[in-house]
Amino acid sequence: MSASWNPWHGCKRVSEGCLHCYVYRMDEAFGKNGGEIRINSDFLLPLRESKGQMRIPSGETVYTCFSSDFLLEDADQWRPDAWRMMRLRQDLRFVFFTKRIERLADCLPKDWGEGYPNVVIGCTCETQKRADERLPVFLSLPIAERWVICEPILEFIDLEKYLANGGIAEVSVGGESGDGARVCDFAWVQEMYNACLRHRVRFSYHQTGALLRKNGRLYRIPREQQHAQAQRAMSELQRLAGC
Repeated sequence: MSASWNPWHGCKRVSEGCLHCYVYRMDEAFGKNGGEIRINSDFLLPLRESKGQMRIPSGETVYTCFSSDFLLEDADQWRPDAWRMMRLRQDLRFVFFTKRIERLADCLPKDWGEGYPNVVIGCTCETQKRADERLPVFLSLPIAERWVICEPILEFIDLEKYLANGGIAEVSVGGESGDGARVCDFAWVQEMYNACLRHRVRFSYHQTGALLRKNGRLYRIPREQQHAQAQRAMSELQRLAGC
């Protein structure tokens, strides 16, 4: 089971993958500015109860701060309390992704040690340039479980040397959605899956994106079908690999 917790909302673009950011897209649909950072009314959600029971029951995975970036500078005043809630709810598994991994060392709580065992951190890398900038930093930090998030993937990303070093538990790849979406080539996905197989790293193909190139043909895929089609493609990759 899983839950969502967005302690704050809004973000600021930092790299190529942010061009068509869904946070901005969602806010613009309601006449709001996605770059306006604000604390959410559900900030204390992990500690809230309903009818004598925790609102988020024990054992759930909590996808955290998906309407912002957990390491956003504007959230520095709120983050210490968010860390405390993560520490208090050791019975939950918190997952957050960031494009600002270079800030993590300065944002960690004093009792972090080698990483809270119930916190998974994903480092987003949409191009080779961003992977080569961010992953050496990512791998140097004390984190209990690391994921590499290549979404929206904008080109083939060679992760071989980073996977070979160990320390990465999962690689997740996904195409870009929304108006103006850039192409995801299935050949990139397949090559990255094969690299993960070689190094025994979990691999996830999250969504095809709105534009998928496969075997030289370009497909336009409606948003509601992107996840399901990626799952079917993932089954195809596993079959070809004999898994």
